[in-house]
Amino acid sequence: MSDKALRLGTRRSKLAMAQSGQVAEAVSQVTGRPVELVEITTYGDVSREALAQIGGTGVFVTALRDALLRGEVDFAVHSLKDLPTTQPAELVLAAVPVREDPRDVIVAKDALKFTDLPRGARIGTGSPRRMAQLNAYARTHGLDIECVAIRGNVDTRIGYVRSGELDAVVLAAAGLNRIGRSEEVTDFLSVDTVLPAPGQGALAIECTADNADLIAALGELDDPFTRAAVTAERSLLAALEAGCSAPVGALADLLADGQIVKEMRLRGVVGTTDGTSLVQLSTTGPVPQTHDQAVALGRDLAARMLAQGAAGLMGERAQ
Repeated sequence: MSDKALRLGTRRSKLAMAQSGQVAEAVSQVTGRPVELVEITTYGDVSREALAQIGGTGVFVTALRDALLRGEVDFAVHSLKDLPTTQPAELVLAAVPVREDPRDVIVAKDALKFTDLPRGARIGTGSPRRMAQLNAYARTHGLDIECVAIRGNVDTRIGYVRSGELDAVVLAAAGLNRIGRSEEVTDFLSVDTVLPAPGQGALAIECTADNADLIAALGELDDPFTRAAVTAERSLLAALEAGCSAPVGALADLLADGQIVKEMRLRGVVGTTDGTSLVQLSTTGPVPQTHDQAVALGRDLAARMLAQGAAGLMGERAQ
């Protein structure tokens, strides 16, 4: 590889720039080459419509992939949860680095915990997945909350709480960690309460399939356990034929006996946004050693969820 600067395609948001900057440093270390950020505006960044209304899947990704295919950038960084589950043949997922905290968090007024919010509390989120699980938990535990659909960046969302318009907002822990604002979290939502989006907290580093040298270099940043986990989660999502804005949660984690990793557990949930109906199941198996094994774990759990009626609970299906 030459000493010429590598061009990293990234969305313009504060979060995207922060996580791309972190990847740029790591890539520069493994390649010995400077990395420059190339800011690209995606349709998801400029549209104010709800994600489900503008297609959900791929709205933050297509412009970056187009820039890759046109040769305007050498590689791109995505939030993995935004990636469509179908991988274009011309592009390769060269690395999935170690995952950040996959949990969702609450930022609430008066530093309140989720279960301490006042009756009638208005909670902002743009995610049908979060709405479904928060409403289901509230119904089961006698909480009185109202989920309010919102969009916008971190500043906009937290601003709704600061202004008093909302009592709380739900955000991804990983995003707040990456922009150095984790101190604003007032409560972490257990994955037993709210399963994250498939791939949440993980990044995807993508380049063209014909760039073998770059694929090999970027591959040094790959974490096999994270890749296996998100592959299983995304396989579940794909088998449910659901887009990334559908009310589907999934998390694969490793089960260890002391220091020895024994198995991988995959949990999945699908629900109606009002929380009245949920299909929530899990499966456990050997830690996948290959891509196909991770895919099979997701497909098997999806088949069980579909047999329990999961398809009828999803408002947004893949087109």
